[in-house]
Amino acid sequence: MSEPKSGVDAGGGLRLSPWNLLLLLPFLMLITPWINADEPRLFGMPFFYWIQFAFVPVGVLAVAVVYLKTRDDGPVAPGVAPDVDELDEGTAGGSLAR
Repeated sequence: MSEPKSGVDAGGGLRLSPWNLLLLLPFLMLITPWINADEPRLFGMPFFYWIQFAFVPVGVLAVAVVYLKTRDDGPVAPGVAPDVDELDEGTAGGSLAR
């Protein structure tokens, strides 16, 4: 069995990373006193409404960046297939009798 890489939880549970703090960015939209305004208008739409639409791509980008920065790396060498034991997800948490 190979040893887990440093900084990666071998159990697959909760992994803490500073990148996860970026996921708090879309929640700024929920603080309505900050965005409760009529001006500036965009295409006749009050600020309160168009800023909510603007936060949709901000949230998508935040999730995409966190995913790309925190995902596990693939095989070490390109062209080398991973071991069969690494591909078998059923044995990671213990075996279940069927």
